[in-house]
Amino acid sequence: MENPFDDTYYMKKALQEAEEAFDKGEIPVGAIIVIKDRIIARTHNLTELLNDVTAHAEMQAITAAANFLGGKYLTNCTLYVTLEPCQMCAGALYWSQVSKIVYGARDEERGCIALDTKLHPKTKMTGGVLAEEASALLKRFFIEKRNLN
Repeated sequence: MENPFDDTYYMKKALQEAEEAFDKGEIPVGAIIVIKDRIIARTHNLTELLNDVTAHAEMQAITAAANFLGGKYLTNCTLYVTLEPCQMCAGALYWSQVSKIVYGARDEERGCIALDTKLHPKTKMTGGVLAEEASALLKRFFIEKRNLN
């Protein structure tokens, strides 16, 4: 029997978080962390609300998952994030030793791939899952933001 809890299923959950960020006026990036088909962290960008440039969705998710697990390492965990992690988040993900990163849209300019940021040697990364939906949400956000200014 096929597992209904695949990358698309979890990315849809991350997109729900991104929508929540959008509704709060935050750049719409959402993230969840999963271990053994169980979501242990779900969050989104909070940089505006917290007035904190480090409050990216991934950073919030790392903290929530570590608190849930009672330890700082996220081995056997998968991060689903709607936008390719930036250099800062990729660095934190390196130290967390997350096992897998699944992202939606690429960040061609500021993403960890373009900046050649190293991930933990045991971390696997997959991209492009629901990339069109994630990208469309980001574009809509910035178009609306420009129209308001």
